Amino acid sequence: MKLYDVIIIGAGQAGPSLAARLAGAGMKTAIIERDRFGGTCVNTGCTPTKTLAASARAAYMARRAADFGVEIEGGIRVDMKKVKARKDAIVSQSASGVESWLKNTPNLTVYEGRARFEDAHTVRVGENLLSADKIFINVGGRAFTPPGFEGVDYLTNTTMMEIDYLPEHLIIVGGSYVGLEFGQMYRRFGSKTTIIEKTDRLIYREDEDVSRAVQGILEAEGVEVRLNSTCIRAEMREGKVVADVDCDSEDRQATGSHLLLTVGRRPNTDDLGLEKAGIRTNERGFIEVDDQLCTSVAGVWALGDCNGKGAFTHTAYNDFEIVAANLLDGDSRQVSDRILCYGLFIDPPLARAGMTEAQVRASGRKALIGFRPMSRISRAKEKGETQGFMKILIDAESKLILGATILGIGGDEIIHSILDIMYAKAPYTVIQRAVHIHPTVSELIPTMLGELKPLE
Repeated sequence: MKLYDVIIIGAGQAGPSLAARLAGAGMKTAIIERDRFGGTCVNTGCTPTKTLAASARAAYMARRAADFGVEIEGGIRVDMKKVKARKDAIVSQSASGVESWLKNTPNLTVYEGRARFEDAHTVRVGENLLSADKIFINVGGRAFTPPGFEGVDYLTNTTMMEIDYLPEHLIIVGGSYVGLEFGQMYRRFGSKTTIIEKTDRLIYREDEDVSRAVQGILEAEGVEVRLNSTCIRAEMREGKVVADVDCDSEDRQATGSHLLLTVGRRPNTDDLGLEKAGIRTNERGFIEVDDQLCTSVAGVWALGDCNGKGAFTHTAYNDFEIVAANLLDGDSRQVSDRILCYGLFIDPPLARAGMTEAQVRASGRKALIGFRPMSRISRAKEKGETQGFMKILIDAESKLILGATILGIGGDEIIHSILDIMYAKAPYTVIQRAVHIHPTVSELIPTMLGELKPLE
């Protein structure tokens, strides 16, 4: 038995920072990683996909060169081996940086292997038994595979990272965030892409106007979208993927060369031995935690994707900040303090903060709404990027910002000027009266706030 003050299971987004912080505070710390240092974000999520998306945008802009008066001789060709090599180099630098950081941190021991609980405060890693009063679970999640695809050679967001060729026709099952990013990306690389979604619109959690606009952006680039697909399954026929879309329709199938499943995520909690520790999970396998991320067992916390409190890198890192503040800084912080925010990194990106228009309507409160299409923003026109719109919701009585949506160029960065005001609990008039730099997209936020109308 090896005794520690702290054991951290998983070196994803929250784990390494917490390990370094606790070890630096004098706690004898162990961190366990069974696969790749840096977790999903560094290896198969944010870092590689945004790197690939940058290559895809370069190809897209090269094809649009004539729109800007730029002539390129010959056709535009994408070398997927070089695209993958660029992605791999950036991922390797990030992942090796995390590994080196951890292995060179004083008072911190790194174990590589699968961790399983023996009891509430004992963890086995191979032949090693580790014990600690404080244990933090940061095991992340993985792609969920629904039934109906057992006989198909399908891809996931993880295995997509390994291909260095261009699929002739990529069929994507799942019309949400991951699927849409890959759909646009590979269409820009040169694949034919078809997105199959079981509901009547893409990204169903968003407002209907957002779903329609995003679908229009994708279809304008040649992405095929199949909605209301109530009979989804697939099989291999003569080396092709044949996917059923709608059992009652004449046009019931889609045939392609490759299949990518993006229908959701599941937590990596099923092989941790949580039952031996008495740690409760919900029906989907997420570890149940309170507002300070404590599990049902005293001295055990769960951070990141495995706790179901957010499926984002930024929420995982915030989990670390919450735990560190409560344990080390005497600063009471909790999950309910944070405002929901996230992005869909198609091009142009979708950025979201706070409540949707549908949620505001459902709340029954008196509200104001501001709206401005990107086609009425000079900087967007100058850059040839007029797709999308900005929308903001205001509480009519308190004047506080309830939520905002920016679908358009720079939206993933611009949203933070709104988000910061929301955290400050300041009235929207603070932004409305601010003087923004011209010519920018952001300068139209005060203008939009000066044209608010009642939400009817």
